[in-house]
Amino acid sequence: KLGHLDGILVAPGFGNRGIEGKITAIKYVRENNIPFFGICLGMQCAVIEFARNVLGMEHAHSTEMEPNTPFPVIDMMAEQKKIKNKGGTMRLGAYRCDLAPQSIAVGLYGTQHISERHRHRYEFNSTYLQQFEQAGMKATGKNPDNGLVEIVEIPTHRYFIGVQFHPELKSTVYNPHPLFGGLVSAALKYKASRQQVR
Repeated sequence: KLGHLDGILVAPGFGNRGIEGKITAIKYVRENNIPFFGICLGMQCAVIEFARNVLGMEHAHSTEMEPNTPFPVIDMMAEQKKIKNKGGTMRLGAYRCDLAPQSIAVGLYGTQHISERHRHRYEFNSTYLQQFEQAGMKATGKNPDNGLVEIVEIPTHRYFIGVQFHPELKSTVYNPHPLFGGLVSAALKYKASRQQVR
């Protein structure tokens, strides 16, 4: 079902609905070198998929969906765990992010220092960061104040990037966000390369 596509975007969302399908789709594009962009929950699904299928953490998950997972690679933010009354308590608003040199992100933004808008309660669990990076998924964007992972990439992939923030909030038809432009550009190049093979 996905083999004819030139790129995949896994969008933001909440809750368990469709999660396993999203994870399966991400596994397919990762293994077949198809351009991928994950936003918020989409990035979190990419982390879960990588943990399960590359790191061998069979039951890895987000504690949002599976509170008792033995590998909570996505977990509630530390400051959120103390909050009992949920109204308006997510990590909201713009936060700074520092980009790694030579990353896909820094090439698209043209700067190492960015600010992006957030809307989430769960995050990449940095306890596992070293294992992810050793296996090939890199944290290429981090908040300089608290070290939260904001962007993950697989540098050996054609275009594989996931972001915890919401670039769609700063994107318009006339001025598209660079990360969307990057996906479209990668998809066009991938399409052209497949047409040459035929």
